[in-house]
Amino acid sequence: MTSQSADDLFESFRRAEMLVARARPLDAIQALLPLLADRPDDASVQLLAGRAYLNSAQLHRAEEAFERVLDIDPADHYARFALGKALQRQGRLAEAQTQLRMAAAMDPRPEYQEALGEVRARLATEPGLDR
Repeated sequence: MTSQSADDLFESFRRAEMLVARARPLDAIQALLPLLADRPDDASVQLLAGRAYLNSAQLHRAEEAFERVLDIDPADHYARFALGKALQRQGRLAEAQTQLRMAAAMDPRPEYQEALGEVRARLATEPGLDR
């Protein structure tokens, strides 16, 4: 356990949320470091870290964070969607399609359907891609 109080950790989380919203993912990651150390099994902390990693193109770290969320809560459709986006950006289209398909089945949001359609189109039209 770290020496930070619950109020300090909550403030760090809120600050990180604000920084992600303001497109400052590297600063958000710094704000999240105490939380990641203190609460590594907190799905909301991992989800926010994954978003910050994804937005800063730290795709493997994003993948790890979203997978951790799914270990904690397999029904988190947003984590599946975001994991699919991280895999897509790594060129791992078959794996991305699987995650995006599950996210869209869990919650048919337009952005999930659109991302799934993009991956399917790339798989269908570009020979030699991960299938």
